Amino acid sequence: MPQYAYKAKDAQGLPAEGVVEAANEDLASELLRERGLRVEGLDLRRTNTLQIRFTFLQRVTSKDLVVFARQIAVMISAAVALPKALRTTLRQTENEKLRTILMDVANEVEGGGRFSEALAKYPKVFNAFYVNMVRSGETTGKLDEVLTYLADQEERDYDMIGRVRGAMIYPIFVLGMIFIVGILMMIFVIPQLTSIFQQSGLALPIMTRMLIAASDFFQRFWYLIAGAVIAAVFGVRWSYGTPGGRRFFDAVVLRIPIFGKLIRYMIISRLTRGLSTLIEGGVDVVSALKVVAGIVDNEVYRELIMNTIQEVSSGSTIAAVWHGNRDLPNMVVQMVAIGEETGQLQKVLDRLTGFYTREVNVMVENLSRAVEPIIMVILGVVVGGLVAAIILP
Repeated sequence: MPQYAYKAKDAQGLPAEGVVEAANEDLASELLRERGLRVEGLDLRRTNTLQIRFTFLQRVTSKDLVVFARQIAVMISAAVALPKALRTTLRQTENEKLRTILMDVANEVEGGGRFSEALAKYPKVFNAFYVNMVRSGETTGKLDEVLTYLADQEERDYDMIGRVRGAMIYPIFVLGMIFIVGILMMIFVIPQLTSIFQQSGLALPIMTRMLIAASDFFQRFWYLIAGAVIAAVFGVRWSYGTPGGRRFFDAVVLRIPIFGKLIRYMIISRLTRGLSTLIEGGVDVVSALKVVAGIVDNEVYRELIMNTIQEVSSGSTIAAVWHGNRDLPNMVVQMVAIGEETGQLQKVLDRLTGFYTREVNVMVENLSRAVEPIIMVILGVVVGGLVAAIILP
């Protein structure tokens, strides 16, 4: 945390000096004013200059947003005024980037601005769904309930993503180690054995000849291999930054065996949850679809939603647009059709959210159990092949 040396006067006009910790100069001045001091000078202590330079690299995580929403909700439900709740929360926030944002939000609210509009100034932290939900809470007078709901949703998303990542850490680590050990063997171990095999003058098995050829290729053209890998990484990153490239990769991800289905169900769960929540908050269907298009992190589904917005605006139904789409299960389309016919769309979407959330949890658990034997089989094949190629001669 940056530290500021200050000179000030207290309520009696007596001089006061000291050091205060704050994310920035404005926040430091605010903290001193709350102590009853009139600031006359603030100087940033040089020992913290390096820390301040790297503050912009900080990221506001889902966990930070969960804590923020819960703290605000608790204080508002206890009849604490919103500006005071924001000031209290920002002093308790450890993330310096979020502190700076909350400082600006608190200033906006104290100046008569709306809480939702102040949050909307930071779309990379508070997405359209978050802002619209806060706006609905302001309109209905249920801001504490909305913030509690948002904290619950963020916590569920955080937990779901964390479980998926946790299931993937082990296989990625093992496969990465297999790749690194294989490269080291090709460059340092196999060449030593090659000279022994060549001195023997015996005809070598095809597996051994293939291994020697691969090792020789790695030794001679390692720079080409390294260059190709680097070029591929940068090429993929550049391509993903283009609309066509991102759609291509997002479509490929949905077709990956097992993982594609898991990702599809996660997206559907987020889509139905967003629509259900916004409709329940009084947002019309077209506006709700526009908001959801911004929180669905997949171009294939974003295109589907944008097309749905156009068709629904022209008088069509959501189910009619979604009918026959291969990226949406038939159950989703049929349930949405029933919800639109009966006027119970919000309840139907809520049930779909619960169903696909449970499906994702079950798939993650099954994936965690299946990963270890699959990795053992791959490891056995790789190691067995290397051992066989070396021992057979």
